[in-house]
Amino acid sequence: MRLFVYYFLSILLCNFAYQNFSMKKILFPLVLTFFISILSCKDDSEARLQDIARNDKRNEQIFTKIDKAWNFDAPTTSADVQNIIGNWAEWRLFMTELEQKPKSTIGAFKQKAKTLSKKVTDLSNNIPSKFDKPEIRSRIMTLSTKIKSLDLYINLDKIPEDKVLKLIPEVKTEFTSLESHMEKIMTKSQIRLEEGEAEMIRALSDSAKKTSPKSPSATLNNGGQINPTKNPKANK
Repeated sequence: MRLFVYYFLSILLCNFAYQNFSMKKILFPLVLTFFISILSCKDDSEARLQDIARNDKRNEQIFTKIDKAWNFDAPTTSADVQNIIGNWAEWRLFMTELEQKPKSTIGAFKQKAKTLSKKVTDLSNNIPSKFDKPEIRSRIMTLSTKIKSLDLYINLDKIPEDKVLKLIPEVKTEFTSLESHMEKIMTKSQIRLEEGEAEMIRALSDSAKKTSPKSPSATLNNGGQINPTKNPKANK
C-alpha cells in the first residue's frame, strides 16, 4: 500500500513537471531521485523479509535439536538428602523450573533459560547447614556459570547452535555432580557417627572392666613376698 502511494505521487509530480515546462528542469531530477529511493526501499524491505524467513526456518531447525537435547531429569536422591533439601525453598523452586520442559517454540526455551539463570543465582541463599560447605558452594557457582552462558547464547538473535547444544549436557553434568556431592556428605557423616558409636561402646566396656571387683589369686607375707593362694582341693 505504501509503495502504491509513493508511485501515485511520483506520477502526479511527473505530470505537473510536464505541464509546467519552466519547472521541468527542477522537478525532473527530484522526481527521479524520489522514484529511485522508492525502488531502493522496496528492495530493502524484500531483503529484510527474506532474512526474517531464513531466520525463522533456521530457528525451527534449532528448536527441534534443542527440544531433543533438553533433558534435565533429576537423579534419584536418598531419603536422608531429601529430608534436608526438602526444606530448602530456593532448591525446590529451581528444581521445579528445571524439570518443566519448554514447549512449542524456541521463544519458550529462551524464556526458560532466563528464569533458570535467576533461580540458580538464588541457590546461594539459605543453604542448609549440613550442605553449607565450600565444595557445595563451588559446585553451585559452576552450575550457575553454565546456565548463565546458556541463557546468553540462546537469547541471541542468531543462536549459536553448537554452543547451545554443548552447554545443555554440561549443565546436566554439573547438576548431577552437585547432588552426588550432597550424597557423599551424608555418607561421610553417617560413617563418622558409626565410628563414634563404636568408640563410645569400647570406652564404656573399658570403664566397666576397671570398676568390676577382682578375685585375689595371691597374698603378700610379712616380708613382702607373694604367697600363692592354695587350692583347697589340692590338700584332699
